[in-house]
Amino acid sequence: MVVTEEIGVPSWDLYELSIPCTVFGKPQPDLADPWYDLRLCGITGGGEDDAATGAGFSLRTPYGLDDLVGADTVIVPSVPDACLEEGAPLPPGLVDALRRAHAAGARMVSLCNGAFALAAAGLLDGRRATAHWQHTAQLAARHPRVRVDDSVLYVDDGDVLTSAGLTAGLDLCLHLVRRDLGAHVANQLARRMVVPAHRPGGQAQFIDLSVPATDDAGLSPVLEWARERLDQPLTVTDLARRAAMSPRTFYRRLQAATGTTPLQWLLNQRLARAQSLLESTGLPIEKVGELSGLGTANNLRHHFLKQVGVSPSDYRRAFPQLSAAVPDRAPARPA
Repeated sequence: MVVTEEIGVPSWDLYELSIPCTVFGKPQPDLADPWYDLRLCGITGGGEDDAATGAGFSLRTPYGLDDLVGADTVIVPSVPDACLEEGAPLPPGLVDALRRAHAAGARMVSLCNGAFALAAAGLLDGRRATAHWQHTAQLAARHPRVRVDDSVLYVDDGDVLTSAGLTAGLDLCLHLVRRDLGAHVANQLARRMVVPAHRPGGQAQFIDLSVPATDDAGLSPVLEWARERLDQPLTVTDLARRAAMSPRTFYRRLQAATGTTPLQWLLNQRLARAQSLLESTGLPIEKVGELSGLGTANNLRHHFLKQVGVSPSDYRRAFPQLSAAVPDRAPARPA
């Protein structure tokens, strides 16, 4: 991970810095062993003994920009405020280091306004990308070859990924874990962090603030109730009745709170359940479709190919060590 400000790091930027440290920096041997090896790479190469300035903090690391080359994944969580507000150039050597890392095969990731560094390196040219909505217009103006999408949480373009700000950066980091180690590991890690296991990248950045927070909070019990019954037929009317709302009100409140419709939310949850079952059990595809609520094996294949991009069987083959380690039995269902 690139640390673009080692001295006087603004407290606001500490959030973006801490997200990758929390997700990738702490070993989780019971979930996956080996875990990630996270290295913070400073602009100056670390070791300087300057004091922090203003209300910021100072960070010291023995790793510098040259260490980006050879990494499997490079994360840029932010760029200095002066680069955004005053048009100051990026730290010397950063753009070249990012280009060299990408040319060497690294997966490139930005959180929030870190997209400006990837764009300056030309890594977003011709690609769809996002950033915090407060900066997307500026990103588009400075880098017209980038197809900026200001409405989504994150964009996965294969070897280059970008996210909106703050919590969307956590969504993207968990998405990386899901890509690398599977849905089961990502879900367990998210549970430890007490955050939603999976918010799809296409979900909206914005939440409708005209919806009272107490009503939005009231959705959590019914959504958890639904997650425990994904193998059963569920309709919007069922969920609305459980939430003590009319179907129309429930539809509006769920869309305002999550950026997606009730039916799409259900489909996302069912696909996540199917992924977990494919990774962690040896159950037949037909049984996975049944337990996830996607019905027949053909219906499971249809949605899996459309949303995940591979067939259920191909997906399972990517996690042989997990599916072989768990007995071929269905998980217990709540009463």
